Amino acid sequence: MRSAGGSRYTTTRYLTEAYPPERRGWAIGIWMGVGALSGALGPFVGGALVEGIGWHWIFWINVPIGVALIPIALARVGESRGGHPRLDLVGVALATAGLFGITWGIVHTDVAAWTSAGVLAPIAAGLATMGAFAAWERRVAQPMLPLSMFGDVGFSAANGISFALYAGLFGALFLMSQFFQTAQGASPLRAGAELLAWSATGIFVAPQAGRLADRFGNRPFILGGLAMQTIGLGGVALLADPEAPFLALAPLLVVAGSGTALAFTTVANEVMASVPPERTGIASGINSALRELGGVFGVAVLASVFAHAGGYSTAAEFVAGFRPALWVAVAFSACGLGPALLLRRGLGPDGEDGATTSDPVTEGTSP
Repeated sequence: MRSAGGSRYTTTRYLTEAYPPERRGWAIGIWMGVGALSGALGPFVGGALVEGIGWHWIFWINVPIGVALIPIALARVGESRGGHPRLDLVGVALATAGLFGITWGIVHTDVAAWTSAGVLAPIAAGLATMGAFAAWERRVAQPMLPLSMFGDVGFSAANGISFALYAGLFGALFLMSQFFQTAQGASPLRAGAELLAWSATGIFVAPQAGRLADRFGNRPFILGGLAMQTIGLGGVALLADPEAPFLALAPLLVVAGSGTALAFTTVANEVMASVPPERTGIASGINSALRELGGVFGVAVLASVFAHAGGYSTAAEFVAGFRPALWVAVAFSACGLGPALLLRRGLGPDGEDGATTSDPVTEGTSP
């Protein structure tokens, strides 16, 4: 079965192919809303399983779901093929090895310092391999990743935003559930229920964001979403305390969650709108890879900051590490604002700058 990242890659491309450009944002918004629903239920159901049966069942419960979806996919999902006549096997090998080395180094920061050879060596090897991958892609006739795609400001900026957005989101989410349990003494089920204030907002926000982005463009929603995630997480960092009432934290979680839904939906729409139709699969795959890498990086950095300043012995010690770590997540979220300012101000139905889509001769006249 495909990984979660692979599933996001294929479903985004299918949406792009199934709907015209003027309805792409709406379709991606609905897709994001369904994803938000599963994300909202995940911590709650996971908490119930951990508390009622055992933590091993958070893995087993996915097996029957995956098995049940296979015949549905076979029956209802059509085949989709790219435009390349042959597979760039060398490019695939180099990209896989490079990303593996970078990820391996990052995830090992839980047992080794960032400056240790066990972390720096694989990251350096991964970066060098990615350099070799870029050099190969420039010279091969049918590249897996045409580097010219990054010449589009919208495409490059949107992918940079995805990395920053997910670094802040995954890093904060990793520690937030532990905050409710370790610092505030909540059960796994209660912690999952309290996280609904953060994740469930996407069910309502994402579809509307996608629909409105089709009319007003992606830029204002990306900027607003990043600002809301930054403000919401910053507020939680200020109020984080073992005695902080949930009713004081909940509005901030709602703000952060709504911002995440706004930004994620419209960033995906921006990525798809920045490339020609025959390259949507490649664009979706790149965006998925950078999101996953950003999430891994965010969790590793926040965990390192937490471990340096705090621990799990007492509630006070946990909060001592949680606060500075959450400020790092705030910084990650704010880092996405710079690239967002580079985006076009609006996108019309044809994917062009909304400021230039009207006809100066016929504008304002009756049909």
